[in-house]
Amino acid sequence: MKSQRKEFVVIGLGRFGGTLCKELADSEIDVLAIDKSPEKVQEYSTIASHAVVMDAVDEQALNSVGIRNFDCAVISFGEDIQSSILASLLLKEMGMKKVWVKARHDSHQKVLEKIGVDRIINPEQDMAKRIAHHIVSDNIVDYIQLSNKHSLIEVVATKDMAGKTLGNSDFRKKFSCSVIAVKRDEETLIMEPSSDTEILEGDILMIMGENEQLNRLESRVK
Repeated sequence: MKSQRKEFVVIGLGRFGGTLCKELADSEIDVLAIDKSPEKVQEYSTIASHAVVMDAVDEQALNSVGIRNFDCAVISFGEDIQSSILASLLLKEMGMKKVWVKARHDSHQKVLEKIGVDRIINPEQDMAKRIAHHIVSDNIVDYIQLSNKHSLIEVVATKDMAGKTLGNSDFRKKFSCSVIAVKRDEETLIMEPSSDTEILEGDILMIMGENEQLNRLESRVK
C-alpha cells in the first residue's frame, strides 16, 4: 500500500529555503532539497530525505527526479528573480500539483500571479504585519492573515478576562469573532471550546474574525 506521507520539494537552499527544509524534516516530512550549489546540497544532505545538485530551470533534470510525483514545490531563489520566474513557469507547465514561490518584491509577485502559481510567499511583509500587531498590544502574541478580510490572532488572557467563561466574555456578540481554541500550557490545547469554558489568566485565546473587528478587539486588550 502506498504511503500517505506528503512529499515536498524545496528549490533554493538559502536562508528561507534552508530553514523551511529543516522545519519540514523535523516534522518527519519527506523533502527533496535542490540547489545549484554543491556546498549547499552537501550541507542539507543529512537533513533532507534527498538532496540534489541541479539547475531547476532544466526540464530534463526535473523529470529525472520525478518532480510531478511530489505534492508541492517551494521555490526560494533569493536575488535570482529570473530563475525564480522560469522555474515557476516550467513547473506549472509540467503539471506540478502545487507550486509555492517566495516573492522578492511587488513586480516579482505580479509576474508570479500571471503565471498562476498556487501561493506567493512574502516573508518580510508577513513578518512586518506580525510585528505591527505586537507593537499595538503586548497581549497579542501572534497574528496570521487568512485572507484579505479575515485573520487569526493569539491573545493572552488578561486579569479582566480571568474567571469569566467564553460565553460571559461574548467575543462573538461584541466583536463578531470566534474563539476557536484555548492554549492553557505546553500540554493543554482546548479545541473548539464551549461557551462554558472558563478563561484563566495567561491562557492564550486563538481568535478568528474579520480584520476590522479584530483591530477593535486588540485595542481593548492593551
